[in-house]
Amino acid sequence: MSTLSYTSATRCLAPIPPSERDLPTVTAEPFFKVSDEPMPLEGPAFDRQGNLLFVDIYGGRVLRLSPGQQLSTVYTEKHLHPSGIAIHKDGRIFVAAVGTRNLQGLFDAGTVMAMDPDGSNRQTIVAPSAGYVANDLVFDRDGGFYMTDFRGTSTQPVGGVYYMTPDFKTTTPVLPNMSGANGVALSPDGKVLWSTEFSACRLHRADLSAPGLIAQSGSSIPYKFIGPGPDSMRTDADGNVYVAMNRQGRVLVFSPYGMPIGQILLPGREHNHFLRCTSLALKPGSRDLFIVARDEVGGGGCMVFKAGGVAEGFPMFSHH
Repeated sequence: MSTLSYTSATRCLAPIPPSERDLPTVTAEPFFKVSDEPMPLEGPAFDRQGNLLFVDIYGGRVLRLSPGQQLSTVYTEKHLHPSGIAIHKDGRIFVAAVGTRNLQGLFDAGTVMAMDPDGSNRQTIVAPSAGYVANDLVFDRDGGFYMTDFRGTSTQPVGGVYYMTPDFKTTTPVLPNMSGANGVALSPDGKVLWSTEFSACRLHRADLSAPGLIAQSGSSIPYKFIGPGPDSMRTDADGNVYVAMNRQGRVLVFSPYGMPIGQILLPGREHNHFLRCTSLALKPGSRDLFIVARDEVGGGGCMVFKAGGVAEGFPMFSHH
């Protein structure tokens, strides 16, 4: 009788798909252990002092890791569920948060808020009453921002990407009807908008003719992911795109046109460690790349990992 068996490539929970096994590949190294508990970490971003900011979603905390690896808490708001960070050109920390859960257990009242670098002077930019489930955001050179609305399921595409004008008064849909819009990023020149669709496993690319406006025939889906779940994303100075693969313990790297060109694996992923890889940050002026992940299956807590990117990070706030 012929019997199927696991191979070394298929034994784990998240085997690398055959079409991606031959991509140039590196393995990240542990950089900083945040906790022995598998806390969900998200939203890493560098401030002007070189600190790495990120969030503890269920703890409602904005955390700061100094260049000397000292961890501190910048801000805490218990039911906030923060999930994304971007730094405004004036130095303020903007936080996207999915907010509280409704009676059905779904997030339906997210917010975008701003605070001073020390966590004081909290301001509401997008109110919970607006009805968005704000997951991530990125500033453009004018000081407006693109925000993902994480609403929807694989069969109910009610989320999307929205643009908020620099005066924070007008929100317009850019990529509507998405199934859990999650990551969002801009090319270094600000002319290409990227987003990941978590529940439909798709990569979106859009040429912009103006802030918040897609050029004629400018939008496409250059890549469809295999397996769960394309999460947060960043771009480097060459316009390459890095997508954290939640539940796969790796980061996929794409060219400026959306073709896969490489991948970064988290150590131990073949034994189901640190599969919940949610986001990353490239250090401006450096190829150093930092990935946040938690070990939901393997008991390793939550960590920041470090690897090298294809090109340098760039200081987003200096372009605005």
